[in-house]
Amino acid sequence: MKGKIFLGWVLLLVGSLLLATAALAFFWLPGQVQKVPLNVDSKTYLSGTADKLNPKTGKVDTGLPIKVLSVTKVDPKASDSKVAVWINTTCVNINTDNPADCLKGTDERVVTNSIDTFATDRTTGEAVSGDKYLPPTSEAKEGLVNKWPFDAQKKDYTYWDGLLQKPVDAKFEGTEKLDGLEIYKYHVTVPDTAAEIADGINGTYSTDKVMLVEPMTGSIVNQIQHEVRTLEDGTKVLDLKLNFTDDQVAAGIKDGKANVKKLNLFLNQVGPITAIAGGLLFLAGLALVIRAARQRSTMAAEDSDA
Repeated sequence: MKGKIFLGWVLLLVGSLLLATAALAFFWLPGQVQKVPLNVDSKTYLSGTADKLNPKTGKVDTGLPIKVLSVTKVDPKASDSKVAVWINTTCVNINTDNPADCLKGTDERVVTNSIDTFATDRTTGEAVSGDKYLPPTSEAKEGLVNKWPFDAQKKDYTYWDGLLQKPVDAKFEGTEKLDGLEIYKYHVTVPDTAAEIADGINGTYSTDKVMLVEPMTGSIVNQIQHEVRTLEDGTKVLDLKLNFTDDQVAAGIKDGKANVKKLNLFLNQVGPITAIAGGLLFLAGLALVIRAARQRSTMAAEDSDA
């Protein structure tokens, strides 16, 4: 009998621990795993073509091959438990004579070089402003900047356009599969709009950008864009068509599948499995303890009658 009582209490203890683990999995774990880590240091490669105004000849060079490197890092010292501070460096070059990923501004193959510092909510991906996270000289941003939220929804979002320096609509346009990975499609369109198309140069800007997003993590798996900049007199300065390289898309799909599997384990399996196992063990232990207590009570009564 003592053995049954001991086993019952052990089952009660283990069951209680598993139920507590299940509660953490349901209520605490999502807030921990659905959050941008502070060690992000990623490189994104794009390629395409461009028609570009040649300042030396005054004519537009057409069909130029383009390569782009975008390096995005989280600054862990400036970030905290809720907000990630990012540093993004983007180099857009004419892809001739095997250029380095980033070139000096004096190189004739440079299209643009840029560095941007911004902050976002680590869960929603929404831009965060304020001197607490960013230098006073940083532009205030609104909406999504470099990724979608965890558990992205089939709805329109607000997306930051860096050239216009204002948010624009990213419209949800449906779902598709990329090598078995479910993807949400969002579409940004900006018609011809007056803008500062380069430092101190005014003109007209338009863009058509499609972003294919893995919804559980909010990661952009591919981006297809067509951007046009013209001077005020209608002279074309830049007509740029870009998308992620094939290798970049393949890597994004591979990472997406691994991350979805991991999140599914944490969010959809750990909680139910530990809850069921904990409940069964707790009930089994409780039954053993109650049965043993009743047997002890019965034996005590029989000894008293004797």
